[in-house]
Amino acid sequence: MAEEPGTGRDQEAVRRFVERFALDLVEAGMTRMPARVFAAIIIAEDGRLTAAELAERLHVSPAAISGAVRYLMQVRMVARDRVPGERRDHYRVTTEMWYEAVAQRDQLLARWEDDLEEGVKAVGLDSPAGARLEETRQFFEFLRHEIPRTMAKWREQRAADQAR
Repeated sequence: MAEEPGTGRDQEAVRRFVERFALDLVEAGMTRMPARVFAAIIIAEDGRLTAAELAERLHVSPAAISGAVRYLMQVRMVARDRVPGERRDHYRVTTEMWYEAVAQRDQLLARWEDDLEEGVKAVGLDSPAGARLEETRQFFEFLRHEIPRTMAKWREQRAADQAR
């Protein structure tokens, strides 16, 4: 077992986790490099890395890191910080990263609902295509209304866990 100095971590197991979790994220729709960068940051001991550290750990160019962190910041899965007195930016996972990612789906679901409603009008509700589109629209509407409830439950559970 090759341990990361001072951490007791198995570097090979960490590398395998990063690649496996990144593939899971890719299967969910994220592009490969942002997925790898996110996985590397989330498993970092303090949840933050510089662009140079990311490039070194992932064996990629700084340009690849730049594009990936820009995307991850846009979708609010990572934040950029600068340590006072340092010139390098640090990228960190936010404590609310999953909450933010799920909560952002609300806007997307609303847009899909509108688009599907247009599709229903275009083909007619009484057609097989219209019925499929309407069922899909109703599903997205259901999800959009359930997400805030689920997120409220999560906040309650998290607060209870932290109070213990």
